[in-house]
Amino acid sequence: MNFEIKNHHEPVLNVSELASLGLGEMAYVKPIESDEVARLFPQAPKLQPGMRLFALLSASGEPILLTDNHDAAVANAWAHDLTMVSLH
Repeated sequence: MNFEIKNHHEPVLNVSELASLGLGEMAYVKPIESDEVARLFPQAPKLQPGMRLFALLSASGEPILLTDNHDAAVANAWAHDLTMVSLH
């Protein structure tokens, strides 16, 4: 990656470079409703509506794990040497 700054109005990173930051190194846990599962995990079986679940996602938003327990998602990230980040 090239971090050379040309001027204050041009981005330092292009979109693809920004999207690849943290891949394989960082992850985050996103609370989701079971109604959203099919979008992130198309191979998952149909779930009862209204369930609160937790998705472990890579830095780029790619799904890694789906669970009904926040601590299990965090433990899986640690087991795979992923740094957890918080999104607001």
